[in-house]
Amino acid sequence: MLGNMMSGQLLISGLIEHAEKYHSDAEIVSRTVEGPIHRYTFSEAAKRSRKLANALVKLGLTKGDTVGTLAWNGYRHFELYFGVSGIGCVVNTVNPRLFPEQLTYIINHAENQYLFIDLSFVELVESLEDELSDVKGFIILTDKDNMPETKLKNVICYEDLISEESENFDWPEFDENTASSLCYTSGTTGNPKGVLYSHRSTVLHAWIVSSGNVAKVSSSTVILPVVPMFHVNAWGIPYAAAMFGAKLVFPGPKLDGESIHELIESEKPDLLMGVPTVWLGLLQYLSGANKTIDSVDTALVGGAAAPRAMIQEFEEKHNVFLMHGWGMTEMSPLGTATVKTAEMDNMDLEDRYDLQQKQGKAFFGVDMTIADDDGNELPKDGIAFGRLLVKGPTIVERYFKAEESAKDENGWFDTGDVAKIHPEGYMEIVDRSKDVIKSGGEWISSIDLENAAVGHPEVAEACVIGVLHEKWDERPLLLVVKTSDGNPSAEDLLNFLDGKVAKWWLPDDVIFVEDLPHTATGKLLKTNLREEYKNYLINK
Repeated sequence: MLGNMMSGQLLISGLIEHAEKYHSDAEIVSRTVEGPIHRYTFSEAAKRSRKLANALVKLGLTKGDTVGTLAWNGYRHFELYFGVSGIGCVVNTVNPRLFPEQLTYIINHAENQYLFIDLSFVELVESLEDELSDVKGFIILTDKDNMPETKLKNVICYEDLISEESENFDWPEFDENTASSLCYTSGTTGNPKGVLYSHRSTVLHAWIVSSGNVAKVSSSTVILPVVPMFHVNAWGIPYAAAMFGAKLVFPGPKLDGESIHELIESEKPDLLMGVPTVWLGLLQYLSGANKTIDSVDTALVGGAAAPRAMIQEFEEKHNVFLMHGWGMTEMSPLGTATVKTAEMDNMDLEDRYDLQQKQGKAFFGVDMTIADDDGNELPKDGIAFGRLLVKGPTIVERYFKAEESAKDENGWFDTGDVAKIHPEGYMEIVDRSKDVIKSGGEWISSIDLENAAVGHPEVAEACVIGVLHEKWDERPLLLVVKTSDGNPSAEDLLNFLDGKVAKWWLPDDVIFVEDLPHTATGKLLKTNLREEYKNYLINK
């Protein structure tokens, strides 16, 4: 027996239609690449998205075609999120921070028909053009007055493209499992892998992200998403804002601490979203300029673990709750969060910081477990740790164009993370499986060591890798970037760490470096470091 309820498809076009009907005056503020601040409403965004849809149809795009973007967080990129997916095409958000050969691979593998590019990336795309096999034209996201001189062939100005189009467009109805967007992983080895999201998974994820157990998005929320729109749909926030009528504040290309603070001062966001490196830059600016961020209630951090010192500084200097979020491209991306609870309000601050350092509880729709290398499920006792496995309707089943499933025989997706799950449901990342250090048969968490080291006031960034050791197989080596005014010694840092981690976890040595390599999404890139220093202790 079936229920007697109406049926309808969960489509991205429905989100922008809803925003226009019920949150028409909600504001979208963007710092543009050209410089000025741009303001308009969801009503205007909806009209321009329909103009874009008409233009795309005239370009000959049909259902299933892919369209690439290389663009910052801004209103034109926002329109692409809805205009492209709304007609049944796929918006492929390309990370411009990737290596040129990776960019070429992604654009060709995705079979992008057109590329929409911000002014910042025109020169980059010029260098790639001869290698792009399917691209028919390039649309530059600007107006006629700011169009650059370029060697690109078949170039179109975005504002010219949509200016003469009708504001009327009937969004087509189709199956909610139709592909909507495509994002590639920024893996450290091999070619990036594409994750092809559906309308259904995207709408469900936006609902999940907006819930009271995550970002608490509503029509009274003002969100500043520093997480880029070229990375996993900006964690679903553009869709969530349309769903609930939240004000959006897009930072454009200027992601330094001073520029972020300027937007916070002028637009008064209460919710910030970004990776730890961005928040580190903001905190450093605030400290040096002796400024605060009074409007902000919560900062969601994802992409990498937030050091305890960062959690503490947000809370004690700015009265901002730093919420850990965890997920991955393959999960749309968010899967857990450490939302502030009534329980935390009654906690001693140090105990609360302990809890905030964990990656949080799984959302409804995300199931997770931990298993050993043989696939045996491990107890969720906060002690045992193993491979973190997930499943759910917003999690990848197979990679784009892959023949084989990404799931194991029991339907689980292996995240590549090593984690604990505590009895009360909190998940805690121990390390990436490839980064965990196995010393004398025991595991050492490089993440925990890094977070402890960054707690030193003269450490700007820290990286821990496992290197060969004649007796213990592997031992931890600590690489440190000093703060601009800091000059700690190796002995200073080892003394600082003593008592904060187990004795046998203490690094065997400390090396000071000018900078550390990162992936295109801001995570520490350890592959080359492990190769460079693998014999360091043996040769010492």
